[in-house]
Amino acid sequence: MKPEQLELLTTVSAPSLSPDSTRAVLSASRPSFASDTYVGQLWELPLDPSAKPRRITRGESDRDPRYSPDGLSIAFLRTDAKGKAQLAVFEAAGGEPQMLTDRPMGVSGFTWSPDSRFIAFTSRTAEPGRYGSIDGVGGADEAPRRINTYNYRADGLGYSQDKIQGLFSVEVPAPGAEPFIKPRGRAAHEVHPLPTGLPVPIELAVADQDLGEPVYSPDGAWVYFTSTLHEGHDSDLRSMIYKVPSVVPAPAIPDLVLGDPAGEWAFRSACWSNDGSTLFALAQHVGESGTDFLAKHTVVVSLPAADLPAAHARILTDEQLVDYTESESLVPHGNDSVVAMARVRGTGELHGIGADGSVKVLSSGPRFIHGVAASGSTVVVSFASQDSPGECSVLDGDMLRQLTGFAAPLKEQSVTSLPQEAVFTAPDGYPVHGWIHRPAGPGPHPVLLNIHGGPFSQYGPAYFDEAQVYAAAGYVVLQCNPRGSSSYGREHGLAIRRAMGTVDMDDVMAFLEGACAANPELDAERVGILGGSYGGYLTAWTIAHEHRFAAAMVERGFLDPASFVGTSDIGWFFADAYTGSDPRLVASQSPMAALDQVRTPTLVMHSEGDYRCPLEQAQRYYVGLKQRGVPTEFVLFPGESHGLSRGGSPWHRRQRFEIILEWFNRYLPVGDTGSGNSTN
Repeated sequence: MKPEQLELLTTVSAPSLSPDSTRAVLSASRPSFASDTYVGQLWELPLDPSAKPRRITRGESDRDPRYSPDGLSIAFLRTDAKGKAQLAVFEAAGGEPQMLTDRPMGVSGFTWSPDSRFIAFTSRTAEPGRYGSIDGVGGADEAPRRINTYNYRADGLGYSQDKIQGLFSVEVPAPGAEPFIKPRGRAAHEVHPLPTGLPVPIELAVADQDLGEPVYSPDGAWVYFTSTLHEGHDSDLRSMIYKVPSVVPAPAIPDLVLGDPAGEWAFRSACWSNDGSTLFALAQHVGESGTDFLAKHTVVVSLPAADLPAAHARILTDEQLVDYTESESLVPHGNDSVVAMARVRGTGELHGIGADGSVKVLSSGPRFIHGVAASGSTVVVSFASQDSPGECSVLDGDMLRQLTGFAAPLKEQSVTSLPQEAVFTAPDGYPVHGWIHRPAGPGPHPVLLNIHGGPFSQYGPAYFDEAQVYAAAGYVVLQCNPRGSSSYGREHGLAIRRAMGTVDMDDVMAFLEGACAANPELDAERVGILGGSYGGYLTAWTIAHEHRFAAAMVERGFLDPASFVGTSDIGWFFADAYTGSDPRLVASQSPMAALDQVRTPTLVMHSEGDYRCPLEQAQRYYVGLKQRGVPTEFVLFPGESHGLSRGGSPWHRRQRFEIILEWFNRYLPVGDTGSGNSTN
């Protein structure tokens, strides 16, 4: 695909399945250059193979639909005129959506009550005088922030302690109820204040920290949620499951349900079994310090309802081998089991997990499953495949029967480079697993070694716009999962602890060497290297130690572990875990400390609002290259955060691709068989 074809990339939400298992609903979204936003609507997907999907809403940005338990209604989030997501509902049989909220900062998540009468939702409330809560008081006029915590801002969110996410409940109008008619004329003169027609939300909990992931108890009497309400929450990564009554005259003080403020676990995503006997949750071991996160797998845990409240739960999955971090939530299935998504060798598998500890692989293959819904014995999933960024299928035995074809326009207008799986051997004999994307036409082709972020993350065979854009431009794209990556077990992820830039660099170089040796159509003399976040780190580190690359691109990089502490939203614990705190040890792993060794022309790219890898990392690295006479250029995107390449404005994402391609074509022109340092 070409940069201007970003509009063809349709991604999908997690599906929701009707209680009678006859149809699913999901949202499909795509970038739009016309609005410079992401547009999308809800789609109904009949499970009958003879029926076709149909669009059922017409909003500019409708997303995250969920059937009510009685199957009569569908709730979803609709973006209002101010760009805020608001809760809406419509009758599943058809009808006009009715808005339920007008929250100034929008709605972030929601869940239905078992009787379909209420919806619990989460929403942020601005501190008085901030974020436009007082007319005429803009950002520059707000009072100073007085900060005394480690956690006071987050990438993509901004400052956090002045807009706490609370928990609310709203009563849902009955299907077929009389619609609201706004008073006007003499009637409006008699009513003060004028009604809005929106149900009045009730705040459920008293809390000074964010509340998230609400779920009702099976009897509907309680709402369970995840939070960090314990003393010392600001200096650890622990989180716990709490509950409050679902109907309250005033916000209630939450009761602790699962977790221990002095324990070694972070719990999240509570989920009740269909028979109501078992509470499931996702958990991650964070150690005695509460901050031991490095290469930790997320596991599925459970405990009988009769044992609540509890400090501990039964661990059901292998903490060393299988990681369920990609599961945003668990989905009940059968009487006493759940389904969850697991990271396995670059893919996203679907697993069924029983309260007895049994684990069954329900679906695996060269795809990334990221959403699931279940009703009765029926399971539907949303996923990215090798040739599509977003589809939905129903599980049919151990196979998937696809229900959608959202990638049809993409396939009609562009050529997809299907990945070739490969394994090559590092100098110490370690197998390095990854994928090769080839461009169309005969070689030899120039090569781009693309390194993922994280580092505890992964590349896989699923459709990835970066690989497709570079391949369409004529480059072979190499993507591997070096030691430090996820989905290969904890030992693989822990290999670079206090040793960044060692075996991970060996692995990416071994994959490059192996791919070039095994494939004559790869031009080993014309190679570029690029990556973002941790990938920016390893790119910067590699070009300080390997000088075979014609050009490099360092994007949103983790470039100086020392200054990362105190400037990054996660810097107070992240850098020490990976590089240690001894100054000599840190310097031995720091790209900034190795600047004198860089000779490769390097494009430095960053976002102005990046709180994860702060802007100063890129600014200092760029100036350091300039001072040393290295050909370089600094590209800075205004108004964007760390996630620009995945969720930035469509125009910025397109411009980003165009700039990257122009840079590499300058030093690594496609079709040129001369020196790797040639220009045109």
